[in-house]
Amino acid sequence: MQWSAGAMKPDEPGTGLSTRAVHAGEPEPRPGEPVVTPVVHSATFYTDPVPSGEVLYTRFGTNPNHLVVARKVAALEGAEAALVLASGMAAEAMAILAFAGNGGHIVAQAELYGGTLTLLRQDLAGLGIETTFLPADGDWEAAIRPETAVLYTELPVNPTLRIPDFPRIAEIAARRGLPLLVDATFATPINFRPLEHGATLVTHSATKYLGGHSDLTAGAVAGSAADVERVRQKMKSFGGVLDPQTSWLLERGMKTLAIRVERQNANALALARWLETQPGVAAVYYPGLPSHPDHERARELLDGFGGMLSIVVGGGDDAALRFCSGLRIMRVAPSLGGVDSLVSMPRFTSHTALSREQRHELGIDDGFVRISVGIEDVADLQLDLQQALAAAAETAGVP
Repeated sequence: MQWSAGAMKPDEPGTGLSTRAVHAGEPEPRPGEPVVTPVVHSATFYTDPVPSGEVLYTRFGTNPNHLVVARKVAALEGAEAALVLASGMAAEAMAILAFAGNGGHIVAQAELYGGTLTLLRQDLAGLGIETTFLPADGDWEAAIRPETAVLYTELPVNPTLRIPDFPRIAEIAARRGLPLLVDATFATPINFRPLEHGATLVTHSATKYLGGHSDLTAGAVAGSAADVERVRQKMKSFGGVLDPQTSWLLERGMKTLAIRVERQNANALALARWLETQPGVAAVYYPGLPSHPDHERARELLDGFGGMLSIVVGGGDDAALRFCSGLRIMRVAPSLGGVDSLVSMPRFTSHTALSREQRHELGIDDGFVRISVGIEDVADLQLDLQQALAAAAETAGVP
């Protein structure tokens, strides 16, 4: 089968996101070729004595399985190129080092995933790379120095689901000629594509929504071909390559990304609205709610409000622990974005390296629970939450 002249190919920008998720990046279909991409378990590949093109070498991220899934990521993000790596932290670290690896200065919002905060505050600081942290709505312009090399943000923010004023940050980055790096793991390319709004590079923990089944660890970076190549060079040096088998799993998971996210968006919005009415819940954080401080901004930027929501259980951390222990369908686990609903307390997982005061500064109050909403029947999830809240209240002696 050949694509006819004038026919739209599945990786062209005009095609829908679900079509791209299923077909983009794959070889042109031909009779006798497999429908499913084979796993290529080879570290190296034959070449001419003087290579005429790109050298295929698994450590370089150019194994055929790498290339297929990278093209799929690029198509979904509307990017020239993409790269898959061993984890989301590998993607973030290599992307930052590609621009700020020579002792440069970073301006980043203070509300970030805990692993990213550790990377910036400790690991990169140890390499002489200083970071200025400020609120997402802070004065980014004033924080820029002559040696500033990168602006870094996350959207939505883990775990408070804040939505930075991205157009303003992107305008500052463009005017000052600075690369803008964005972690869009929570949004996914289905809900938000940062490159369309002025970002230089977008990163993902593909462990989460892109893979979607809690069975792999991977990361991804997308942007211009030149910028992605800079990241690739860092990956080659630091060794954060993804193995072919996991690349194959990631490609398979991404084929259902659009329909999974659509269901998770709907489930999370329904649960967030219901949770706001429950007496055992002190606060609900979800960008789809009018009560969220960034609701209007989310409506302007996002195509969907996402599958992540957070709550503060009345009674503090002890009540939150009782609530988590009382769940029967939702399970406690420190990840997110899969088909099954998972809950965690950032105090013990993503932000465990921070003090109580530091967590409070980021909006992570006592009793805070992060919920990754899956694709189960929403009525069942609501009943599960209801009985867990009741169990927490009864154990606490609340009538």
